[in-house]
Amino acid sequence: MDKKYYGLLKEKFQNKENVVTEIINLEAIVHLPKGTEHFLSDVHGEFEAFDHVLRNGSGSVKEKLVECFAESDINIDELATLIYYPEEKMQLDLANQEKHVKEQWYAEKIQLLIQAIQFSSRKYTRSKVRKALPKRFSYIIEELLTESQQEPGKAAYFHAIIDKIIQLNQATALITDLCYLIQRFVVDHLHIVGDIYDRGPAPDYIMERLIQHHSVDIQWGNHDIVWMAAMAGSPIAMMNLLRICARYGNLDIIEDRYGINLRPLVEYSQEHYQPNDKFTPKLDEDNDTISEKEKIYLNVVQQATTILQFKLESQLIQRRPEFRMQHRDMLTKINYQTNKIQLNQQVYSLTNFQAPTVSTTNPSQLTSEESRLLERLMASFQSSEKLRRHTDFLLEKGSMYLCYNGNLLLHGCIPLHENGDFKSLRIENQQYSGKELLDFFEEQVRKSYRSPEISDDLATDLLWYLWTGECSSLFGKNAMTTFERYYIDDKATHKEEKNAYYHLRNEEAICQEILQTFDLPITGHIINGHTPVKAKKGESPIKANGRLLVIDGGFAKSYQKQTGLAGYTLLSNSYGLQLVAHQPFASVEEAVMTGTDILSKKRLIERVENRTTVESTNIGRELLEEMQALEVLYENYEKC
Repeated sequence: MDKKYYGLLKEKFQNKENVVTEIINLEAIVHLPKGTEHFLSDVHGEFEAFDHVLRNGSGSVKEKLVECFAESDINIDELATLIYYPEEKMQLDLANQEKHVKEQWYAEKIQLLIQAIQFSSRKYTRSKVRKALPKRFSYIIEELLTESQQEPGKAAYFHAIIDKIIQLNQATALITDLCYLIQRFVVDHLHIVGDIYDRGPAPDYIMERLIQHHSVDIQWGNHDIVWMAAMAGSPIAMMNLLRICARYGNLDIIEDRYGINLRPLVEYSQEHYQPNDKFTPKLDEDNDTISEKEKIYLNVVQQATTILQFKLESQLIQRRPEFRMQHRDMLTKINYQTNKIQLNQQVYSLTNFQAPTVSTTNPSQLTSEESRLLERLMASFQSSEKLRRHTDFLLEKGSMYLCYNGNLLLHGCIPLHENGDFKSLRIENQQYSGKELLDFFEEQVRKSYRSPEISDDLATDLLWYLWTGECSSLFGKNAMTTFERYYIDDKATHKEEKNAYYHLRNEEAICQEILQTFDLPITGHIINGHTPVKAKKGESPIKANGRLLVIDGGFAKSYQKQTGLAGYTLLSNSYGLQLVAHQPFASVEEAVMTGTDILSKKRLIERVENRTTVESTNIGRELLEEMQALEVLYENYEKC
């Protein structure tokens, strides 16, 4: 027995009776039904759609209401909308209403919400419910939850509390807190399977929402890793994210909301580049807020950051031969006299190619002006308190993959050869593949992030490799053809060949082998994001006889024409797994006015014969270990 450990444990329990109480409490908890897990992926800055799906729990809130009020004739859609958007719904329903009508509305809704909370919190301990209560009304809500309005002796007490709340003009605030409490109880834990950033206009809002969430984990996506890499000191990652933000008209995220000074970059871009049709920013069809002047500077900034990215990429490729990316050193393959490039033994003419600062004798060399520019930009990035807080949170809550409740969550892929063997990456005379490869990548991410002042070490360069390397589990293709798509008209050169994983994952045996490699049961599931599911072409998000699920259906508006949907999400509760398809989200105003839920359909993936309890979850295993330690403490209490 580790006397020091048990001595510390004893300090938490003043006597043996307290130990017994805790053992009994934990024993009871592990026999409760497991909480609902909610899986989202590839939200790509689309905050309003993301926030709506969180508020309705991918339909879980309405499902609870249907169960709770099965014997009632209340309007479920109206009540659900109130729970999703309490402030907006109250403003809509109570505008211009007489005082007595408002008071009756308040009393009715408070009683319904209390019933819904009692129903949705049934599988939680009283202690967990109490801890979740909002501070300003914790005592009042606990009293309302404890005392039943159905008991004749307590009905007057129950209604007196509600009447006094209304009289003191606190009903609006209370109803708001009750609604958010229901949202919290309906979904116990949230998984974000990668790609919070890029394309959409509000990734920072999503990060703030996640920071406030009661229970969340994140599996890093390729777009997330670029933002983390920039804060870890990678100038090439910084150029890439600036290029993407310029491409989608989102530089205001960097400048206005993260407080990063882009004036030097804009001035540099305007001095050296002219507008080019190929670099016209990709804007939403309904986005008419960007002026022609802004479109021009987005155009030239995108061009400038593209060339700077290729210069820095060339430098990285030359100093990291072990990455085996020499075929992607594009600037060194150009004949600057003929304006042509040789790729794969073929010669192609370049179109729209402007590179006024590229030296024909040393294409990867930065000018002194560019070196100063990168230094200023990096200093501004790394001094952004808000961005630092967001990437710190990504590091704290995130990982390359997660084994959770028998499932493997990862954004992209496990790199495979065509025969199903794990593809390996050789670094410093060490081969990494499968689980070891992902563990190695995560170790390097954390190492680089700890030393943001170093920009060209192996760890920081590997963060860029994760964005574009052939053996990257976050990328999963043979090459990223950014150069070709910008400068070569022949679309055959734009093709990016996917890793064998993306067709082999249709085979159940392959998925089961991967699960076993991660010490998971073959009855588990691999949960992926990263690749939009083209539902309108008949593609299914369910692969390998249900062993693998893809939940990127296209939250990003730029994907929705290809997919025909606006995202898949996944629910795992004590009864099994459900896949949910979503329609595009219009606006909060429309959701409140019409009660729109944007759910297309729910699809049962797996139903268990007996409800899954906490005992069989990751948390349950921790509680069982804690119980074992407490039992040892109980038997040896006097010796500790």
